[in-house]
Amino acid sequence: MKSAVWKSALLGGMSLLALAAQAAAGEVRVTVAEYSNKTGPYFAEIEKSFEAANPGIDVQIEVVPWDVLLQKLTTDITAGTNADLSIIGTRWLIDFVQQGIAEPLDGYITPEFKDRFIETFLSPSVLEGKTYGLPIAASARAMYYNKDILSKAGVENPPSTWAELQDAAKKIKESGQDAFGFGLQGKEIETDVYYYYAMWSMGTEILNADGTSGLSTPGALEAAKLYKSLIDEGLTEPGVTSLSREDVQNLFKQGKLGMMITAPFLSNQIKEEAPDLKYGVAAIPAGPSGARGTYGVTDSVIMFQNSKNKEEAWKLLDYLFQTEQRAKFTEGEGFLPVNKEVAKGEYFVNNADLAAFTALLPDARFAPVIPGWEEIAQITSDAMQKIYLGKPEDIEPTLKDAAAKADAILKK
Repeated sequence: MKSAVWKSALLGGMSLLALAAQAAAGEVRVTVAEYSNKTGPYFAEIEKSFEAANPGIDVQIEVVPWDVLLQKLTTDITAGTNADLSIIGTRWLIDFVQQGIAEPLDGYITPEFKDRFIETFLSPSVLEGKTYGLPIAASARAMYYNKDILSKAGVENPPSTWAELQDAAKKIKESGQDAFGFGLQGKEIETDVYYYYAMWSMGTEILNADGTSGLSTPGALEAAKLYKSLIDEGLTEPGVTSLSREDVQNLFKQGKLGMMITAPFLSNQIKEEAPDLKYGVAAIPAGPSGARGTYGVTDSVIMFQNSKNKEEAWKLLDYLFQTEQRAKFTEGEGFLPVNKEVAKGEYFVNNADLAAFTALLPDARFAPVIPGWEEIAQITSDAMQKIYLGKPEDIEPTLKDAAAKADAILKK
């Protein structure tokens, strides 16, 4: 949903917040984002175990697919029927806070509770000194590579730079294998993010130091030219703009891609769906100067201001963020640990795949916490689709047009 529509819906519904559906005494309603087929069963067990430990509190959990979560929350908030707690994309938080929808949690958080968290993942939910969310899921991005495909193409090591990646992709193409060199998504969620990997490696940030869009910078242009050349030279899968992140991941699991960039959860999927696939995880390629960056992501749980049962809702939050519950969720979904004690667990200490992602965290960038970010991200995605489908000479004007649109939003 575009940010402007989101804000309009919130403003239209603000008067209804005070008229939220009356919650039963002791009832806590939770809206949960569906990450995988493990999400529902995990929260069903949470509901059962928490209620057993807390007689008199009735937990009602609704699991919602990610692609409709924001629209559902918007509809529920407008109607005053939202739950007490909800998982959200942390990048949405500023709109929730500005519209007075998210409840500050500082009155509930003790120093001991706060100390459970790895600061890197808690800080994105802190706005103007107040904590409005708790990180329920955390992730970064790295490059997966198919060991067999690279080996058959005569590539001994995973590429560490974009120049090496382009060369490796050419060798894969020339080797005659039934596989494509580099998987590049061009549809739906994180299409803009896939472009940022190259942008960051070219020394460009999403926002310039003066707060304007980085899309019109030389680094942004070089990044777009890089991806466009990969497409035009047949070094990616065909039909880039018709493939989502999940589509590209499926190609990798099928042994059809030499390399792609995505999140830790692909490792779990490979182990379950393609256990014979020989793969590795490496850093995202660096640019000419050695710069590189990964995308750091958190999803947060927030409490709504109009919740009628805040004390009970906080008890559930405290339960969710205990070490045992965090470990079960994080391991099952394939995320990075957000709790210090979970990070010390054997599963994470001895997991080579996750160690590769953790090593990239010092280079992690998070989506800017600014009003209108979702709309700016969509502008970037639209520009990349146009570039991928267009001619090389269209790249620079397309980026400049996108930067102008983004700057208009940033100035509001």
